[in-house]
Amino acid sequence: MAIATVVTVAELLKHNGLAVEKKIMTSNVDMKDESRGRPISKAKIEILLGKTENFDELMAAAAEERAAADGDEQS
Repeated sequence: MAIATVVTVAELLKHNGLAVEKKIMTSNVDMKDESRGRPISKAKIEILLGKTENFDELMAAAAEERAAADGDEQS
């Protein structure tokens, strides 16, 4: 389930223009099943993202929108 969450967050950041995908790595990690005592293999994913060129502009615009919304609520 955690892999789906990581992929979803990465896709949202890319879709909103905040990040670009640089690298995706997948692997299997051997772990011990505590309830049964047997070794199990679990999937692992690493997604390396970088900021887009307009990241700072998008974040500044979002901050201005939040500040304006906060000002409207206090009035």
